[in-house]
Amino acid sequence: MNKLQAMEVFIQVVDAGGFTRAAENMQLPKATVSTLIQSLEASLSVKLLNRTTRHVSITSDGAAYYERCVRILSDVREAEESLSRTRLSPSGRLRVDAPTALASELIIPALPDFFARYPDISLELGCSDRPVDLIEEGVDCAVRGGELGDLNLIARRVGVLHFMTCASPGYLAQHGTPLHPDDLAQHRGVNFFSAKTGKTFDWDFTRAGDRIQIAMPSHIALNDSNAYTAAGLAGLGIVQMTHFMLAPLIEQGKMVELLSEWESDPLPIHVIYPPNRHLSAKVRVFVEWVADMFTNHPATQLKGKSSLPSARATQTEAQP
Repeated sequence: MNKLQAMEVFIQVVDAGGFTRAAENMQLPKATVSTLIQSLEASLSVKLLNRTTRHVSITSDGAAYYERCVRILSDVREAEESLSRTRLSPSGRLRVDAPTALASELIIPALPDFFARYPDISLELGCSDRPVDLIEEGVDCAVRGGELGDLNLIARRVGVLHFMTCASPGYLAQHGTPLHPDDLAQHRGVNFFSAKTGKTFDWDFTRAGDRIQIAMPSHIALNDSNAYTAAGLAGLGIVQMTHFMLAPLIEQGKMVELLSEWESDPLPIHVIYPPNRHLSAKVRVFVEWVADMFTNHPATQLKGKSSLPSARATQTEAQP
């Protein structure tokens, strides 16, 4: 038995909460995972996991051993990487998750620069607006917009999302143009709801210390940024979305900015990854790269809406 491999498998089973998910994450046969755990327990003469047909839980001895395994493997990897860092480029499969809009509009256009720097990394980029369980789904790190709900994750703030309120010319021709947030009570909005909680997000407006929060009347609520944009373009209602998505549509005449003297609260962007896990070279370089990209991108810097560049400048500077 390879003791280090068995330790790694044990950590994966605990993190994933079962043998099947751990085997999928490690791309190993389930039988191999089960055999390694049994051999590890036999060599230690200790039961590490409680198993039933539907559930796997860690024993008290297993919990203590888990913490030591994490530290040992972290030390081993750090020692290996410290020797190879000057000679080898980070390599291997990297699993990342990001919201659809951030991935398609900001991250993917900049990826040629990332691969030019790190050609030996193979990236699997999951794109969706649903929150993923990093440990359960075997994701190395994720980019998230908004406040973080899981305080057990390590988070690095890398930028902010600025919002604009807009509507299609067709909607405004039919329903008129609101001149104050209070006017929105007489309009229809396209709402966005949380894929995790189902809660519809309120709209907020601030000007010179005056703050207004509105539960926007609507006929439709969505939980996907691409579908949300499509609903706005179809004239289904007023939308409140990120500057980097709406600015090009405004420039093309497909959308019209509303209430430009009012600002909405910016939302933070974080890169998150699980705790108690060694930050490998490939994860570390991606975190540093994406942090630098968001920190320096004009659409995600911490500044007021009035100082943001035009849609054309945003599009140009988003390129690597």
